[in-house]
Amino acid sequence: MAKRANGDGSIYQRKSDGRWSASISLPNGRRKHFLGKDRDEVVRKQRAALKGQDDGLPIVSERQTVAQYLKRWLAGAKPTIRERTWVRYEQYVRLHLEPKLGKLSLTKLSPQHLQNLYADRLEAGLSPTTVHHLHATIHRALEQAVKWGLVARNVADLVDPPRIARHEIRTLSPEEANGLIDAARGDRLEALYIVALTTGLREGELLGLRWRDVDLDAGGVEVRGSLQRVPSGFIIAEPKTSKSRRRVGLTEDAIAALRRHRTRQSEERLRLGPAWEKTHDLVFTDESGKPIDATKFLRNSFAPLLKRAGLPPMRFHDLRHTAATLLLGRGIHPKIVSEMLGHSQIAITLDLYSHVTPTMQREATEAMQAIFSR
Repeated sequence: MAKRANGDGSIYQRKSDGRWSASISLPNGRRKHFLGKDRDEVVRKQRAALKGQDDGLPIVSERQTVAQYLKRWLAGAKPTIRERTWVRYEQYVRLHLEPKLGKLSLTKLSPQHLQNLYADRLEAGLSPTTVHHLHATIHRALEQAVKWGLVARNVADLVDPPRIARHEIRTLSPEEANGLIDAARGDRLEALYIVALTTGLREGELLGLRWRDVDLDAGGVEVRGSLQRVPSGFIIAEPKTSKSRRRVGLTEDAIAALRRHRTRQSEERLRLGPAWEKTHDLVFTDESGKPIDATKFLRNSFAPLLKRAGLPPMRFHDLRHTAATLLLGRGIHPKIVSEMLGHSQIAITLDLYSHVTPTMQREATEAMQAIFSR
């Protein structure tokens, strides 16, 4: 236990304003003062500081505001996380946390402050999912504050964020999926839609696919990254988990479509000459070889394709759900489908596609009946 210097117990009431003051000695020879409206308050602060000092924790400054801390946290976190993740954290801090909580002392931030913030943001029109992510951001920031000894506990642990609204999965039947591919025939991005429906790759993984990741002779692709837009432009970000980095087989139709696509892309490249963007070596690009902007792609390509195919509006991500559902419906083992999709756990696959389970169970029951039929 650290030795306490003489005078650690000095407590007195100030004549200037009537407030009470207590102090402790710091290792650098200076003294740390605590103020309060009564003696009990400063005694509690003094004892908490002495205990923290004995435990080897730094003395927390009550003057540091939430805004000041979050600014330092963001600066420290930047080299350790993905650029896109940092941008999202910075936006949550700048747009929601600083305006509502920034002036508070970090040590006085309470669960009630956070609960009120979430209610306010929901009332302002933010979705429960966005507020849930906001909660995750402040939770991570405060977790670091606990590690640094700036606060005694993570008050975000004591607050329940809104539940994330689960999107209803819209999948295509085999007939609808074939109809979508038929409608895409001759489209500049025909190969993208065929690969999406037959592999279940995520949108970012498709748009970030590079030719060096594609082996048409062996009939497979290596998923090594995902295209992401950041303030500085486009980057190929590393996969989130080790399971996201994977090899996925290609159907004969996908291989043929990619061969046609490569020929068309080579013609575009020759036509543009030096104006063609060569930086990323992407499989799927815009007409000048640049990365495809996902928002423009969905508006200018995917939405019109759905209309041509006579299908209602749906998310591009639902093509991934379609691939998984079709495979599971044909009796492909969930473990194989999980690996193909790049899920970190098979439980995620089973939970997402539980609507297919009754069919699988019925088929299993029929198979068992056939085994024991006499």
